[in-house]
Amino acid sequence: MRTIQMVDLQGQYTRLKNEIDSAMSEVLDKTQFIQGPQVKQFEQSLAEYCRIPHVISCANGTDAILLALLALDLEPGSEIITPSFSYAAFTEMVLLAGHKPVFVEVNPDTFLIDPAEIEALITPKTKVIAPVHLYGQVADMEKIEAIAQVHHLYIIEDNAQAIGADYIYSDGRKKKSGTMGHISTTSFFPSKNLGCYGDGGAVMTNDEKLAEKLRMLSNHGQRQKYHHEIVGMNSRLDTLQAAVLQVKLAHLDAFTKARNTVAGFYDERLKAVSGIKIPARSDNSSHVFHQYTITLENEDVRTRLKQHLMEAGIPTMIYYPIPLHMQNAYKQDISLKQTEQLCQTVLSLPVSTEMVAEQLDYICSKIEDFFKREN
Repeated sequence: MRTIQMVDLQGQYTRLKNEIDSAMSEVLDKTQFIQGPQVKQFEQSLAEYCRIPHVISCANGTDAILLALLALDLEPGSEIITPSFSYAAFTEMVLLAGHKPVFVEVNPDTFLIDPAEIEALITPKTKVIAPVHLYGQVADMEKIEAIAQVHHLYIIEDNAQAIGADYIYSDGRKKKSGTMGHISTTSFFPSKNLGCYGDGGAVMTNDEKLAEKLRMLSNHGQRQKYHHEIVGMNSRLDTLQAAVLQVKLAHLDAFTKARNTVAGFYDERLKAVSGIKIPARSDNSSHVFHQYTITLENEDVRTRLKQHLMEAGIPTMIYYPIPLHMQNAYKQDISLKQTEQLCQTVLSLPVSTEMVAEQLDYICSKIEDFFKREN
């Protein structure tokens, strides 16, 4: 049996090697390493895939967040409502941009921002709602859009973990994740569902004026070289990474299917295991399973299960062990009980496009053994 990894990047590269090597060789042969034609080609291809008019690539997903915040021209000290149960990048950029994160609770079943908790947090300083499409599902955008419209707020979608997912409105309309807010941000970090071989990111928008501004902001405030109209930054996706992403984008739906096959195997084997709560599926979103995250009874059980699996050669990860509102850098004197409980009890199992039944059976058998011993 092949070694089990959280994400088998080597196996995926081996399968796509001929396509990727060819795409990278073309870049190397032409030596257009910055803003080569592959960058524009990838932006256009991703825009077509997501059914959105404007995709602006950038250097990484964190830069994408900063670009989105800068493009909205928010007043200093604006409040931005976002989940505490998330990675730090969004909150980090909110603070560096001179604004205030207002942390909101998540639904303990889907792990997504709870729209029912948003309205009570809105003040005259609130300017943005920033849902995070965590683990591969889309937040309840229809409800979030309704709140934003009533209160005249912007929406920035953090789409780093759910690219390719579909959101289904109550009237049956479907939209791709990252295409419903005023701006969305994504990351092409190698372990993402659509990942490159280094750093990379993008912002998306339906708004032509915002798109123009985002392009300028990412390129030193220029529309034309050496004509700096606004204060910008240097955040560009390099051509080699764009070439890799162009190849992998053509396989993204197949990647999603493979990840759902892995998730289906886990569901079938683990749903009857006493002591495990398998991840819930949202009624209004497909799932691309960036992570397959189970919930356990308490932190002690999680610690012991994690150790048991590690000894069996099975990696696991905790996304995320400390809520943002309890981190030293972002600490706030608030209580978010669901978030705090999830941080003590969630555990993500390996999910990869290259996983095979033998590996999955082994993982599930070791988990079943642990809980047989526990019970």
